[in-house]
Amino acid sequence: MLSVWRRRYERLLEWLAIVLMAALAVEVTAGVIFRYSGHALVWYDEVATILLAWVTFYGSALAVLKHAHLGVPEIVRMMPPGLRVTATCFAQAFTLAFYVLLAYFGYVVLEVLATDRLVSLPEVSVAWAQSVIPVSAALIIIAQLLVFPEVLHEARRGRIEKAEEII
Repeated sequence: MLSVWRRRYERLLEWLAIVLMAALAVEVTAGVIFRYSGHALVWYDEVATILLAWVTFYGSALAVLKHAHLGVPEIVRMMPPGLRVTATCFAQAFTLAFYVLLAYFGYVVLEVLATDRLVSLPEVSVAWAQSVIPVSAALIIIAQLLVFPEVLHEARRGRIEKAEEII
């Protein structure tokens, strides 16, 4: 059952990343076309920056599901079984705590930015643009909770590869 939810969540995040990347590509292409035609859009670079941040932050949640974040799993795999499980649980708890704090303080910052506006689009709130921080942190928390059973299973299994196989 959990694997079904994980796959659905992964598809949702993939589509979100695809839509954001397509929007970024269309927006930058339109900005370049308008600039070369002599009618530059004053807002396109600010919006492109925001879209790039959104792709990065939302893509991070997808990376969690795919175990694509930087790490050194070889060190954990070489540990004795009990220590390997403990280290894995500690790392997962530490990472989860970080994202809980990021979500909380990201939300607090939104309240501070509520009255600020974008420079090139004064009708758009900076808080809306920065909402990516608490929202993506929440998405990452969900992703991490969904992959925790897999990570724990791997830690218990503790497949230790020989150096020759890695090279």
